[in-house]
Formats: sequence, structure tokens, C-alpha cells
Amino acid sequence: MAPRRAIAVIGGNVADDAVARLAFATGQAIAQRGAALVCGGMGGVMEAAARGARAAGGVTIGILPGYDRTAANPHIEIAVATGMGHARNMIVVASADAVIALPGETGTLSEIALALTIRRPVVALGGWRDMAGVKIAESPIDAVAIALDAAAAAGR
Repeated sequence: MAPRRAIAVIGGNVADDAVARLAFATGQAIAQRGAALVCGGMGGVMEAAARGARAAGGVTIGILPGYDRTAANPHIEIAVATGMGHARNMIVVASADAVIALPGETGTLSEIALALTIRRPVVALGGWRDMAGVKIAESPIDAVAIALDAAAAAGR
């Protein structure tokens, strides 16, 4: 049996209300489509997306920067402590079949670059619109549909 599809949601560790609502809805849509949510396990976009996925009965996986699994946000079901700091970004994107990028800063940018390097489909939602190789979505539901379709097309 093939493993459940996994979609990474990446974005800032601080999110304003509008971005948090977008992340929450993205997490919900991922769970509603039966995929697992992978994220960095901390605050901001990661926490809002995980909260949305859990609210919809989904599975959440947090790839943490430190060694303490209890540092994960309260909506993470499976916490993976790496002790790798920002280097965990590769694990986040490599653990997913596709990546949805919400607004963030340099950590998010590094995850986008890493995902593209290892040929994971990247879908931008609410930002990152001018990057070669990144697909654009206008809503969380569209972002998840594009991500799952791109993952299937890539044989993931």
C-alpha cells in the first residue's frame, strides 16, 4: 500500500490575521482531501495550518528545529525533533509530495528553493508570485487541488 499523500505548508513563523486565516483554510482543505499536513511544527503559518488540519480531522506532522518534541505547537500530532535548526527545511519539503508556500521570509524562500531543487511541486498562495517553477493559486482549495494534481503528475 502506498503511503498517504503529504502536503507541506510553509510560511512565516509569525502571521498576521489574514495570513493565519489563509493557512487555517489551507490546512482544512488538505485534511478534507485526505492528505497529511507536514510543516515546521512551530508558530505562525505552521500553527494555523496545523490547527486547520486538526479541526478537519487530519493528520499533522511537525519537523522541529530543536531536540525537544514538546516544543511543537499544540496542533501537531506527530512531532519529529531534528536538532538541525534551519537545515530541517530540507526534511520538511522532502517529506512532502508537494509544497504550498504562504507569505514568509528567508526561511520560506529557502524551503521553496529546496523543494524546486528536489523537484517537489510548489504552489504559491498569497505571495511568491514571481518565481520560476512556482504554480499560483488564488484560494486554499485551489492550492490543495493544484498541489495534489502536480504531485500525481510527478508520480508522487
